[in-house]
Amino acid sequence: MRINTLYFSATDTTKKVVTGVRTELAANTGNEDGLNIDFTLPDKRKVPPTFNTEDIVIAGVPVYAGRVPNVLVNYLKSITGNGALAVAVVVYGNRNYDDALVELQDILEETGFKVIAAGAFIGEHSFSRSLAKDRPDEQDMVIVKNFAKQIGKKIRGRHQTKDVAIKGSRPYSKHYIPKNEKGEPADIRKVTPKTNSSCTDCKRCASLCPMGSIMYEDVATVTGICIKCGACIKKCPVQAKYYDDRDYLWHKEELEINFSVRREPELFI
Repeated sequence: MRINTLYFSATDTTKKVVTGVRTELAANTGNEDGLNIDFTLPDKRKVPPTFNTEDIVIAGVPVYAGRVPNVLVNYLKSITGNGALAVAVVVYGNRNYDDALVELQDILEETGFKVIAAGAFIGEHSFSRSLAKDRPDEQDMVIVKNFAKQIGKKIRGRHQTKDVAIKGSRPYSKHYIPKNEKGEPADIRKVTPKTNSSCTDCKRCASLCPMGSIMYEDVATVTGICIKCGACIKKCPVQAKYYDDRDYLWHKEELEINFSVRREPELFI
């Protein structure tokens, strides 16, 4: 069988988990590497891939507000599984993954995959440099390796198609809604990053934006939606990108305070 990866990873946390599973799974099963599909950038989502029964696909997405990101759902539903085995992976910023993992399972199975395992892992929050800082870390990657070994054992055994019971609810819970300093619901969807005078116009932010929303000709201008993925901020070599919206900053601080206790990955096999 071919071991394939399929992931969206603006700041490389989901990529680290998914590729970690693939590497260990290949070592444990002797199966060959297949496709590596990083669909983070817009051009990579133009032509959806097709798999078949000879494939194992490790599919990973970040968790946004407790769910699979809305902007990815149509693309994910356009992929063809054709009976391929799948491992569903979500990565969240230490608050909660809510119903994202069961939603990803449903999407994969709706498109023809057989989900044989799933995992919810923690990555540094896209809003923050301190919440779940540097995760997935060494401790997380040990769990990733053990997860892959268990998947390999299931594939080699007689129960590879046994249903997986994943924590979550159907119908899915509503998206997590941030609150402002008055405790009222805050809508930060239209908030976009600003650019300070440190900018050298290297264009890195424009080339990294998953929505293609930062203008290449003028990187201080955002022409489309901003999903708050953190790519332009965390990967800027001179730290020229930032947010100054009051509600956004309040929500960021609230997350850092209220969800600072380390959470651990949850596995379903």
